[in-house]
Amino acid sequence: MLLLRWFLFPITIIYTSIIWLRNRLYDYQLLKSKTYNIPLIVIGNLAIGGTGKSPMTEFLIRLLKDKIKLATLSRGYGRKTKGFRFVSTQSTSTEAGDEPLQFKRKFPEITVAVCEDRCYGVEQLKDKHDLIILDDAFQHRKLKPTYSILLFEYTSLSEPAILLPTGNFRDMMMESHRANIIIVTKTPEDATEEDKRKIIKKISRHNPTASIYFSKIKYDKWMDKNGSGCYTNLKETDVLLITGIANPNPLINHLQPNVNRLIHMSYSDHHAFSETDINKIEEMYKAITGSNKLILTTEKDFQRLYGTRLHHFPFYYIPIQIAFDTADYQNIERSIFSHLGL
Repeated sequence: MLLLRWFLFPITIIYTSIIWLRNRLYDYQLLKSKTYNIPLIVIGNLAIGGTGKSPMTEFLIRLLKDKIKLATLSRGYGRKTKGFRFVSTQSTSTEAGDEPLQFKRKFPEITVAVCEDRCYGVEQLKDKHDLIILDDAFQHRKLKPTYSILLFEYTSLSEPAILLPTGNFRDMMMESHRANIIIVTKTPEDATEEDKRKIIKKISRHNPTASIYFSKIKYDKWMDKNGSGCYTNLKETDVLLITGIANPNPLINHLQPNVNRLIHMSYSDHHAFSETDINKIEEMYKAITGSNKLILTTEKDFQRLYGTRLHHFPFYYIPIQIAFDTADYQNIERSIFSHLGL
């Protein structure tokens, strides 16, 4: 597979040239970005998938929801609808996309909307809100944000920043210069200060002014559809893990030492689970010989598996949060509050 991707390198050169030209046209205002008289915080990444944009969006929601009237606006990846839509707690993932639905179910008091045209979406929301948080919109240059948060997954920074289809980047490292703050996510516990200094040096070549922070994943208590926790002895439990996310490895590494046996069924990111998939999951669960067993999935996947007959079995999801050390948390809070005048 890796060799095949290198055979596609001529396409990568063409794609890189197009992306470079597009960004320069916006930088020199030959292509116009729309501005709005409302704070717009954009969260995004340069590499594909798995950087933790959803936990970062939830971090901002928790930080700001009691202080300002906010809305989140996403494309709604994976939905089968088109155009602008408000998301309700009764929406389905096919109507709204899994991540916006997750935001609404966790924070029903805020406005959650989806629209593939971010400018049109902002125009529908701006008059009744004081802030709009745009999830995964760093490359959406038709709109000019007032504050940008750029995320890098820790391990991606040890790889060459080569664009698709040969590499895993969808934009060039030089575009980091547009970020107000940069967050390195999923930092491993054994990362040393020297490791972090090397990463800071690499990023600072492209953006010497942005503050750079390191975050970790915090796994919360396992929950079922009713919000009840999982109280079984996990060390004696066989767990069938279902994932449809870009990078399940951190979750696998977290679970393996804490359960009796881990069986993993992996699907592509934002996978739309079919009846055939549900049948295979059910068969796999029934084939586990131990009597102490359950099904576990991610919170994002749970939005797409909600309402299926998997609820007939012990079926849980594991929420995650983005976690900072105290000093970094305070610095990020101070920067965002200052931007919003809070």
